[in-house]
Amino acid sequence: MAKAPGAGRTKTRLSPLLSPHEATRLGCCFLRDMTANIALAGRSTAIDAYVAFAPARSEAAFTQFVEPGTGFVLADGSIPAPAGVVALGTCLLQAMSSLFDRGYGAVGLLNADSPNLPTARLIEAARLLASPGERVVLGSASDGGYYLIGMRGAHADVFRDIDWSTQRVAEQTRARAADLGLAVVELAPWYDVDDPASLRILLRDLQGASGTAGAAYGAPATAR
Repeated sequence: MAKAPGAGRTKTRLSPLLSPHEATRLGCCFLRDMTANIALAGRSTAIDAYVAFAPARSEAAFTQFVEPGTGFVLADGSIPAPAGVVALGTCLLQAMSSLFDRGYGAVGLLNADSPNLPTARLIEAARLLASPGERVVLGSASDGGYYLIGMRGAHADVFRDIDWSTQRVAEQTRARAADLGLAVVELAPWYDVDDPASLRILLRDLQGASGTAGAAYGAPATAR
């Protein structure tokens, strides 16, 4: 899930630590590393990679920053959505529905803010989603949201009445899944990089100076 990179709209919460230009460069490195990481996971299990992008007709802004072979699907929130599905929820539902419409039996949606997510986490998610039976696969983030959500059907109500951009997102998502009778399979937590504090954690990980560094993807573009 990603917006087209551009100064003033990419990683804005990293200001004033980073200038708008520096924040945009960092966001582009995240895209490069995340799509490369997905491609690496795809060597071990069946994964097709897409950028679920916004705004419309901005694909060209991504092409030099994503792994070759990455597809594109629009996720700008422009679809009619059920009552209670708003904001990011509409974009997530749009991306998921579009990919199911292309014939996929399972879809996992990943943020664009975790460039060093362990590759094993992606492989685990893909294998869980490939197993028979309805479920929600959820990778919760340290800020109360999630870095990954996957399902075997476009269950719109999973995205209903969620207080997006709050610490309650993952908790509320679990509750929505329970309301639908969907089991939630949890991946180990990870973190988003969207503010100065989480950027410092990423820097320590990339330098091998934290407890999570050994499990993490190396994120070579970001590390440079």
